[in-house]
Amino acid sequence: MKQTLLELMRMSRICRMVLATCLGSFILVIFYFQSMFQPVMRRNPFVAEGCCGKGSRNALEELYSPTQTEFTSAALLHQARRERVSEACRAHSASSRQRRVLTPADLRHLLVDETHRLIYCYVPKVACTNWKRVMMVLSGDGKYSDPMQIPPSEAHVPANLRALSQYSIGEINRRLKGYLKFLFVREPFERLVSAYRNKFTLRYNTSFHRRYGTKIVRRYRQNATDEAMRSGADVSFREFAEYLTDPATQRDGPLNEHWQTVHSLCHPCLIHYDLVGKYETLEEDANTVLQLAGANDGVRFPSYSKSTRTTDQMAAMFFRNVSTRQQQQLYQLYKMDFLMFNYSTPNYLKLE
Repeated sequence: MKQTLLELMRMSRICRMVLATCLGSFILVIFYFQSMFQPVMRRNPFVAEGCCGKGSRNALEELYSPTQTEFTSAALLHQARRERVSEACRAHSASSRQRRVLTPADLRHLLVDETHRLIYCYVPKVACTNWKRVMMVLSGDGKYSDPMQIPPSEAHVPANLRALSQYSIGEINRRLKGYLKFLFVREPFERLVSAYRNKFTLRYNTSFHRRYGTKIVRRYRQNATDEAMRSGADVSFREFAEYLTDPATQRDGPLNEHWQTVHSLCHPCLIHYDLVGKYETLEEDANTVLQLAGANDGVRFPSYSKSTRTTDQMAAMFFRNVSTRQQQQLYQLYKMDFLMFNYSTPNYLKLE
């Protein structure tokens, strides 16, 4: 009798195991066929399930799998830009033995808007002042309503916007997976000349003159006057180019953010940006970001003056005074930005 009871209990255990196995297999089959019929673009690895507010999930889903006609062309455009960045990153990693891991210092340029679930990597000389103003309006809980009412100096106060580096590692990862991430780029040499014009040819930028101009004059100007070495206010573009391409400058530490490369500021090979906006199509791309984020209809990206902006023709004029060797070195310094963001090599460069 006892033996019979033991056998019945053993059979009951076996039956439960078989039943559990069958049930598990059935569930797996259901999930398999669901995934087979799910649209490919909706299975976006950069959207974390259940991590985000309604606005952010809609923004990412609408970008990667648009349901509104107005976003269809934008989705294709930004997909092509993302693929271009990925291609350049793969080529760079194949030719480089260096492996990078993000540190908090790498995330200082990434600004977070919790309300609309946005992460913006700001690049100086690519409309970053206006973008910071817009981010302050978006994340200001009604404190600001018009971006242009915010003074430029206030837009650049670090305390007015929260950087991604201020979060814990877990919070950083969750936001990188679930928030809409974007940056804006510009033709590298137009951006470089724009930085030079702003920081070295305007009288009011005395802090840049003292910090960088005096160093440049002492290093690269023969028979410099005492006044030039004291003020650093009349640095030429040729001297600036020599400073950038000097190995000693690289040893001094990272370049100033105004002329640092975009890929060094925003790390697009380590951070997957959903949108890559361009200075050349600033208004159109900015509107796409704001519409995807579900920004209030009253929030508009500020228009900008075209009369003083640095153009390709202006950049060519500045490069005339730069030697062929320095032109080649400058191109190598900014080559990744040219390749990543699909900018052609300028015709005025002497690279042969």
